[in-house]
Amino acid sequence: MSDLSNKRLNKQTSDDYCDDDFWLKVKQFAKKAGREVIDNALCLYYAAQRPDTPKWAKTIIFGALAYFIAPFDAIPDLTPFVGFTDDLGALAAALAMVSVYVDDGVQQQAAEKSAAWFD
Repeated sequence: MSDLSNKRLNKQTSDDYCDDDFWLKVKQFAKKAGREVIDNALCLYYAAQRPDTPKWAKTIIFGALAYFIAPFDAIPDLTPFVGFTDDLGALAAALAMVSVYVDDGVQQQAAEKSAAWFD
Protein backbone atom coordinates (compact mmCIF):
# COMPACT_ATOMS: atom_id res chain seq x y z
CA MET A 1 0.00 0.00 0.00
CA SER A 2 1.41 3.41 -0.89
CA ASP A 3 2.06 6.03 1.77
CA LEU A 4 -0.72 8.21 0.34
CA SER A 5 -3.23 5.34 0.40
CA ASN A 6 -2.17 4.46 3.92
CA LYS A 7 -2.64 8.08 5.07
CA ARG A 8 -6.12 8.20 3.51
CA LEU A 9 -7.08 4.92 5.20
CA ASN A 10 -5.81 6.11 8.58
CA LYS A 11 -7.60 9.46 8.26
CA GLN A 12 -10.84 7.81 7.16
CA THR A 13 -10.72 5.28 9.99
CA SER A 14 -9.85 7.91 12.59
CA ASP A 15 -12.63 10.19 11.34
CA ASP A 16 -15.14 7.35 11.80
CA TYR A 17 -14.47 7.28 15.54
CA CYS A 18 -16.61 9.27 17.98
CA ASP A 19 -16.38 9.26 21.80
CA ASP A 20 -20.17 9.40 22.20
CA ASP A 21 -20.64 6.39 19.90
CA PHE A 22 -17.91 4.50 21.77
CA TRP A 23 -19.54 4.99 25.18
CA LEU A 24 -22.98 4.19 23.80
CA LYS A 25 -21.72 0.91 22.30
CA VAL A 26 -19.93 -0.04 25.51
CA LYS A 27 -22.97 0.71 27.66
CA GLN A 28 -25.38 -1.15 25.38
CA PHE A 29 -23.25 -4.21 24.66
CA ALA A 30 -20.85 -4.64 27.60
CA LYS A 31 -22.46 -7.83 28.91
CA LYS A 32 -23.03 -9.29 25.45
CA ALA A 33 -19.52 -8.44 24.22
CA GLY A 34 -17.85 -9.85 27.31
CA ARG A 35 -15.24 -8.60 29.67
CA GLU A 36 -12.22 -9.28 27.45
CA VAL A 37 -13.61 -7.18 24.58
CA ILE A 38 -14.59 -4.34 26.89
CA ASP A 39 -11.29 -4.43 28.82
CA ASN A 40 -9.33 -4.19 25.56
CA ALA A 41 -11.54 -1.38 24.26
CA LEU A 42 -11.19 0.57 27.51
CA CYS A 43 -7.41 0.12 27.62
CA LEU A 44 -7.18 1.46 24.08
CA TYR A 45 -9.53 4.33 24.87
CA TYR A 46 -7.57 5.44 27.93
CA ALA A 47 -4.21 4.98 26.17
CA ALA A 48 -5.44 7.36 23.46
CA GLN A 49 -6.24 9.96 26.14
CA ARG A 50 -2.61 10.08 27.30
CA PRO A 51 -0.82 13.19 26.01
CA ASP A 52 2.40 11.24 25.42
CA THR A 53 0.76 8.66 23.14
CA PRO A 54 2.06 9.54 19.66
CA LYS A 55 -0.19 10.30 16.74
CA TRP A 56 0.66 7.04 14.91
CA ALA A 57 -0.46 5.04 17.97
CA LYS A 58 -3.64 7.09 18.34
CA THR A 59 -4.42 6.44 14.67
CA ILE A 60 -4.19 2.69 15.29
CA ILE A 61 -6.27 2.98 18.45
CA PHE A 62 -9.01 5.08 16.87
CA GLY A 63 -9.08 2.77 13.87
CA ALA A 64 -9.69 -0.25 16.10
CA LEU A 65 -12.27 1.62 18.18
CA ALA A 66 -14.02 2.82 15.01
CA TYR A 67 -14.27 -0.81 13.89
CA PHE A 68 -15.65 -1.75 17.32
CA ILE A 69 -18.41 0.86 17.16
CA ALA A 70 -19.22 0.35 13.48
CA PRO A 71 -22.77 -0.92 13.02
CA PHE A 72 -21.65 -3.22 10.19
CA ASP A 73 -18.57 -5.39 10.41
CA ALA A 74 -17.25 -8.79 9.34
CA ILE A 75 -19.36 -10.70 11.88
CA PRO A 76 -22.53 -8.88 12.98
CA ASP A 77 -22.42 -8.13 16.72
CA LEU A 78 -25.89 -9.56 17.20
CA THR A 79 -24.82 -13.02 15.99
CA PRO A 80 -25.02 -15.34 19.02
CA PHE A 81 -21.71 -16.58 20.49
CA VAL A 82 -19.43 -15.19 17.75
CA GLY A 83 -20.70 -11.65 17.16
CA PHE A 84 -17.81 -9.91 18.89
CA THR A 85 -14.94 -12.23 17.92
CA ASP A 86 -13.88 -9.99 15.03
CA ASP A 87 -14.03 -6.95 17.31
CA LEU A 88 -11.88 -8.78 19.86
CA GLY A 89 -9.34 -9.59 17.16
CA ALA A 90 -9.14 -5.99 15.96
CA LEU A 91 -8.89 -4.64 19.50
CA ALA A 92 -6.27 -7.22 20.55
CA ALA A 93 -4.14 -6.52 17.47
CA ALA A 94 -4.26 -2.78 18.10
CA LEU A 95 -3.47 -3.32 21.77
CA ALA A 96 -0.41 -5.39 20.85
CA MET A 97 0.83 -2.64 18.52
CA VAL A 98 0.49 0.15 21.07
CA SER A 99 1.06 -1.81 24.30
CA VAL A 100 3.97 0.38 25.34
CA TYR A 101 1.44 3.20 25.87
CA VAL A 102 -0.82 1.07 28.07
CA ASP A 103 0.79 1.74 31.43
CA ASP A 104 -0.41 0.88 34.94
CA GLY A 105 -2.53 4.05 35.07
CA VAL A 106 -4.34 3.14 31.86
CA GLN A 107 -4.91 -0.42 33.07
CA GLN A 108 -6.24 0.88 36.41
CA GLN A 109 -8.67 3.27 34.69
CA ALA A 110 -9.91 0.48 32.43
CA ALA A 111 -10.29 -1.95 35.35
CA GLU A 112 -12.28 0.57 37.40
CA LYS A 113 -14.63 1.36 34.53
CA SER A 114 -15.00 -2.31 33.59
CA ALA A 115 -15.86 -3.19 37.18
CA ALA A 116 -18.96 -1.03 36.89
CA TRP A 117 -20.36 -3.47 34.31
CA PHE A 118 -18.97 -6.81 35.40
CA ASP A 119 -18.37 -6.87 39.16
